[in-house]
Amino acid sequence: MAQNRIKTEGMLQRTLAKPVRCSGVGLHTGATVTLTISPAEPNTGIVFRRTDLSGPAAVIPARWDHVVDTKLCTVIGNAHGTTIGTIEHLMSALAGCGVDNAVVALDNIEVPIMDGSAAPFVEAIERVGTVSQNAPRRAIRILKPVTVTEGNKSATFTPDHTTGFSFEIDFASKAIAQQSHEVELDAETFRDEISAARTFGFLHEVEGLRKMGLARGGSLDNAVVISGDEVMNEGGLRFDDEFVRHKILDAVGDLYLAGAMFVGHFHGVRSGHALNNQLLRALFADTSAWCYETPPSTALSGAAWHATERLAVVA
Repeated sequence: MAQNRIKTEGMLQRTLAKPVRCSGVGLHTGATVTLTISPAEPNTGIVFRRTDLSGPAAVIPARWDHVVDTKLCTVIGNAHGTTIGTIEHLMSALAGCGVDNAVVALDNIEVPIMDGSAAPFVEAIERVGTVSQNAPRRAIRILKPVTVTEGNKSATFTPDHTTGFSFEIDFASKAIAQQSHEVELDAETFRDEISAARTFGFLHEVEGLRKMGLARGGSLDNAVVISGDEVMNEGGLRFDDEFVRHKILDAVGDLYLAGAMFVGHFHGVRSGHALNNQLLRALFADTSAWCYETPPSTALSGAAWHATERLAVVA
């Protein structure tokens, strides 16, 4: 009986049981940001709202066609010129926790970086729990391969019966070198194997980034910093292959801008936010490459992409 209940809930849309708040600094602006994730009605999707603005200018849907910049982070914007940056880690957490509908309100132009991973957002969502809604969840099934390339970088969708991510990276620094990782993603796998992987950068690039107005809030508290062939963080790495796991984390968030999770496999080779967005644009430009499924297939039902309802503790 319990198994049938879980399968049914896995086919329904979900939102937060109640609002949850996070505060921190923006990775690139260095500004203090307070963010509130609130429940939303079925079929709302994920919507961002700037509380320092009003009216239509304040609202930006979290969709692939609203991405306006991909330089070191994913930035969404609207026709009024309003932007919100560094959304990928929060989007990854919402995807991993199975949140279909939410309003994300923040009082600045960038989502707080927290510890550089998605784990603080996952923990915040799990504190309040999620609830099923009276509307079917919609999935995007990949029907044929779609690939975008840029030099030696590529991002590819291929058909599959599950939701899978794999990634390959190759850096000159011996601290990273060649790494690859693959996961068949569900809520538990995301939380345990992906969500805690932190963003990373190189010490020699920091000065140049700050001259460009970027990385002003970056520190050893919210990023893995590499100097030459050494990791500078006192506690070292959370995983031996934390770098490639973080690239998967970013891809989960970037691809959730499709408006739904996909049934298929994503493979990235040295790709980043720009290619991830280009892949979504290429996918949706080819109507023979995908279709919606409502309710989703068994690949996304059951425990997969279902955040188990939990009793709320301190929010």
